[in-house]
Amino acid sequence: MRLPTRPPGSLRRRLVLGVTVLATAAVLASQAIGYVVLRSWLLDRVDEELVEFHPPAPAFYDSLDGTLPAPGEHPDVLPSDFRVYFYDASGHRLNDSLGSETKPGPQLADDVQNLGLRDGHPETVPATSGDGRWRALLNPGPDGMKAVVTLPLDTVDGAASKILWLNAVLLAVTIVALLALGRWVVRLGLMPLTRMESTAQDITEGRLNLRLPDTDPRTEIGRLGRVLNSMLDRLQKALLAREASEARMRRFVADAGHELRTPLTAIQGFAQLALRPEHRPAQELQEANRFIAQNAERMSLLVDDLQLLATLDREPSYLRERVDLLSLAADAVTASAVHSASHPVDLGPLHTAADPTGTEELDVAETLGDPHRLRQILENLLSNARVHTPPGTRVHVRVGTTEAGPGTGGTDRPGRTTASPPLPEHLPISVIEVADEGPGLEPVDAELVFERFYRADRARSRIHGGSGLGLAIAATIAEGHGGRLELETAPGRGCTFRLVLPAADRGPEPR
Repeated sequence: MRLPTRPPGSLRRRLVLGVTVLATAAVLASQAIGYVVLRSWLLDRVDEELVEFHPPAPAFYDSLDGTLPAPGEHPDVLPSDFRVYFYDASGHRLNDSLGSETKPGPQLADDVQNLGLRDGHPETVPATSGDGRWRALLNPGPDGMKAVVTLPLDTVDGAASKILWLNAVLLAVTIVALLALGRWVVRLGLMPLTRMESTAQDITEGRLNLRLPDTDPRTEIGRLGRVLNSMLDRLQKALLAREASEARMRRFVADAGHELRTPLTAIQGFAQLALRPEHRPAQELQEANRFIAQNAERMSLLVDDLQLLATLDREPSYLRERVDLLSLAADAVTASAVHSASHPVDLGPLHTAADPTGTEELDVAETLGDPHRLRQILENLLSNARVHTPPGTRVHVRVGTTEAGPGTGGTDRPGRTTASPPLPEHLPISVIEVADEGPGLEPVDAELVFERFYRADRARSRIHGGSGLGLAIAATIAEGHGGRLELETAPGRGCTFRLVLPAADRGPEPR
């Protein structure tokens, strides 16, 4: 069975404890090194004194004769706290010794062999009583005698003890100071995170326009704030796009229902009229049947457009052929002139920066794509020009090649409306423009002209237009060919629809 793990503490607490533990370990290590160095140095000084001191030769013989001065009788015989113990040639310790005996002396064996000392190598031995310690050095004497020179380690032990107590006090003060100062420093360092936490809490409560304040790229928290702000921007855009998509879907469903309800209501009404039992004149029945057929055809066209849009959105399928847009435009202009003489249509070269008046001759403009779908776009644009402008309005169709840019097409700029993303600048493009000299559109209408079911006619009358799906279909087809459909218009200046497609030699594959 897995035991529950203890939840980790706060980051502030862990940082304070971590810094305190590391600093405490560093202080302990430095104190330990200092203690060892100091004690070793003091011990070396004692050893130097032991090595430099040599008992005088007469003292050996005096120890044999028992004529050494009694302890305290001649205090100037030995320097400092030295004590000297003598051993005869056979290795037995003599009773007489040199030095003061005011404190317990070193614990020495009665036989040289049991001392555990080597000539010239100081060793530490305990005192005969108490917790004192002595440093002892074995020196050779005359006639095979030996002498053990000793010095007490009270000074060394006392200094070491004081250092230990001082280190303990310093360590305690250091730990307290580290906890207090570390807590303040960590709190100050984590202040940006605290502000981020507060801002994030406000964002979760619905204030999506807020952003994290600390974004200094020189700090880790600042870089984190920049990344989180970038993520929040994307999330907000995604949420706004989702809301806009849902709004468009609701509007699409409502518009589709409205468009279908009108012909359905007409069909239902005329069908009920035709099914009434009373006798009706043949002309009245014929008129009812004609209206039923017209509304059924209207419904059929609307359903076909909806099905086409669904197909283009889901899995568009286009032919991959080299298409001459000039020939396509010439055929469309000819067909338009035959079907409607109320709007004169002419064909000319594209106006470019090098030729703003379009005086150059027409030239081939090719792209790769589906000629039937591209012709559908052109026919839709010409139909819109005829339907939405007064009779007699001139319509100009221009064809040519250029490079994508703000002044030519394919990229965004103020006053240019489109439903597709921009193309790379300087990309070779083939362009067809359909420009009319009609009344133009207001900026509000121009922004929504590519929306599905949108019509500038607020009454949704079909006298001045269809269901509002034509431009949406045309924009979807253009985007599927790697290009886009654009509109430039202003009230009183007419409308210019521009079909921008990648040129055949460098165009991307249709999607």
